[in-house]
Amino acid sequence: MINAVDSYGTRQGDDLDRASLDHKRVRVRDALPIISIHLICFGVIWTGWSWTAVCIAFALYWMRMFVITAFYHRYFSHRTFRTSRPVQFLAAFLGTMSAQRGPLWWAAHHREHHRHADDPPDPHSPRWLGLLWSHTLWFMTEKGRATNWRAIPDWKKFPELVWLERFHIIGPITLISLLAGLGFLLAHNAPSLATSPAQLVVWGFGVSTTVLYHATFTINSIAHSIGTRRFDTGDDSRNNWFLALLTLGEGWHNNHHGYAGSVRQGFYWYEFDPAYWILRALSWTGMVWDLRPVPKSVYLRADRDRKRMLS
Repeated sequence: MINAVDSYGTRQGDDLDRASLDHKRVRVRDALPIISIHLICFGVIWTGWSWTAVCIAFALYWMRMFVITAFYHRYFSHRTFRTSRPVQFLAAFLGTMSAQRGPLWWAAHHREHHRHADDPPDPHSPRWLGLLWSHTLWFMTEKGRATNWRAIPDWKKFPELVWLERFHIIGPITLISLLAGLGFLLAHNAPSLATSPAQLVVWGFGVSTTVLYHATFTINSIAHSIGTRRFDTGDDSRNNWFLALLTLGEGWHNNHHGYAGSVRQGFYWYEFDPAYWILRALSWTGMVWDLRPVPKSVYLRADRDRKRMLS
């Protein structure tokens, strides 16, 4: 069983190599995989569309967004709840189907973001390298593609996670294979659905993954540029209700930077946070447990910070 530890959401000493700030050049070989996935979307010109393909793309978007939000972020990055080792690995594997690399790479960079939020060497701050950098370019550099193993001492002790980190490409390959296989079966057994292997791959992987990419990336870029502030965090984090709709609750980003140790992103009942609600439901089944709440002291601090910022 996995034991809860520190939330990794507070600023810590600068234990990172400042020389890594020189790694600002986008490398073509690192950009090609992302560009390729975007290019797959143009396949709709030849495959057309069907309601089957669109519905599968829609379902895969929300399924993978939940895994990224609930597990890559709230679990692997911040340890805000606990789960069993098999569920931990299953969630990690499903997360790799999002083509956002492995959970250890994801968690390591996110922890670095919290340690240095909007100050060098935050890997994806729009404050010091611009909106486009924070949205996409940062992970196309040597530093951005590397996994900072020092930031994840709690996870690198799990050999199955280290293996998955090394072979994270298995996730996208598995998803593409499943979509192609499903398309073949439907084309032969349910031709009235007017779909095909190529169509399901284009929509279920290409279109769905591209939209998932940019919805996820808005939390690095737009959620540090546009929105409201409840906590005086010393960084540029914002609460943005529209981004919360797109990301199952991640848009309450100033809340998160105000207190990163809670499984909730929407701190109040009226803040849309379905990822938290789903995790609550999963806790009733015993799949996850020890969901960490927002302490009362954090709500009191929110009131004080709001009054101070308005004065």
